[in-house]
Amino acid sequence: MASVQAVVFDIGNVLIEWQPERFYDREIGVERRKAMFAAIDLHGINDEVDRGGNFRETIHAAADANREWRAEVLMWHDRWIEMAAPAIDHSVRLLRALRQAGVPVFALTNFGIQTFEVAAPVYPFLEEFDRRYISGHMGVIKPEAEIYARVEADCGVPPGGLLFADDRIDNINVAAGRGWRTHLFDGPQGWADRLVTEGLLNKETAA
Repeated sequence: MASVQAVVFDIGNVLIEWQPERFYDREIGVERRKAMFAAIDLHGINDEVDRGGNFRETIHAAADANREWRAEVLMWHDRWIEMAAPAIDHSVRLLRALRQAGVPVFALTNFGIQTFEVAAPVYPFLEEFDRRYISGHMGVIKPEAEIYARVEADCGVPPGGLLFADDRIDNINVAAGRGWRTHLFDGPQGWADRLVTEGLLNKETAA
C-alpha cells in the first residue's frame, strides 16, 4: 500500500470537544435536558446549520417553534462556544507536529459557516490546516458520499494516500469504503499511536 500523503482531521470531538448535552446538563439539569432533547431534534437542527443554513435564523426559528423550550434553545446560539469546548490539547499538538514534519494536514468537518467564524478566533489552530473542507461552505455533510468525493477531487491525493480521523463510525465507514485509510478516534493517545505506526511521527513528536 502506498504511504500516507495527507492526514485528514475531523474537528468536533477530535480537536475540540463537542458535547451539547454536557452543557445543558450543567445549565438546566439532566432530567430537563433529556426531556428537551426528546422533544426537539437539536442535533438535526444543527445539521441544517452544518449544511450552510444561517446559524441565527435556524436556531431562532427552532426556538420560536418550541415556545416551551425557547430560552433553552436560544442557548444553542447565544452560548454555542461554551458547547464547543475545550480544545483537545494533545490532538492540537499532533496537528502541529505533523505540519512541522512536512505532512500535509486537512480538515474535513461538519461545521456551519457562522459557527466556524465564532470558533476560529477562540481556537487559532483552525487556521493552520493546509486545506479546509467545511460542510457549511460545501452545502453537504458527512457521511454523504459527495463530500468525500469533493475532497478527493480538490486535493489530488488518491484515496489510499489519505489517513482520516473521525469520532463517528458512520463517517469512518463511508471514507473506508472509498479506500481512505481511517482511524476511529476515541482519544488522542490512540491517534498518536496510529500516527507513529504509520511512520508520520515518532514517539517524542507524538507526545
